[in-house]
Amino acid sequence: MILQLFTKPKELDLERTYRAPLTTVWDAWTRPEVLRQWWGPEKTLVPECRIDLRVGGEIYIVMEAGAEMGRYQGTRWPMAGTLTRVEAPSRLSYEARSWTEGEEATSTIVHTNDITLTEDQGMTTVRLHVSITQIGSKAKMAAFGMKWGYKQQLAKLGKHLEAHT
Repeated sequence: MILQLFTKPKELDLERTYRAPLTTVWDAWTRPEVLRQWWGPEKTLVPECRIDLRVGGEIYIVMEAGAEMGRYQGTRWPMAGTLTRVEAPSRLSYEARSWTEGEEATSTIVHTNDITLTEDQGMTTVRLHVSITQIGSKAKMAAFGMKWGYKQQLAKLGKHLEAHT
């Protein structure tokens, strides 16, 4: 697998505030059965999800394109990583690589994600920092679209929290 190493990582910073308690938002990020309900952009589902919630533990999530994605239906995008920081209920970090199944050699994106949660008067703010450090030769469009995907994902988290709090 040949990956392009960026001289300067591509940085993404997103922030969203939810009307939900800190522990509820933490659970949404760390409990596989909850995370599966909202992870990924619109029109995707999560058929596989594992989180070993400890430093050095695994995070493994597979997104799959739903029927609404037309010709992409059934396409799978795994993400495999290692948790590097677990400070319940306020901080979660992991190093990961994401790819299109069957095209790992050219579609891999290497990234670190840092999630910080803070609560104020029943509102929880999520701050997500993503640093993309390497990409495969055919992953430029996917890396470019990650911010859009994360924005949709955070919107889905909001809908999930509204329905469950």
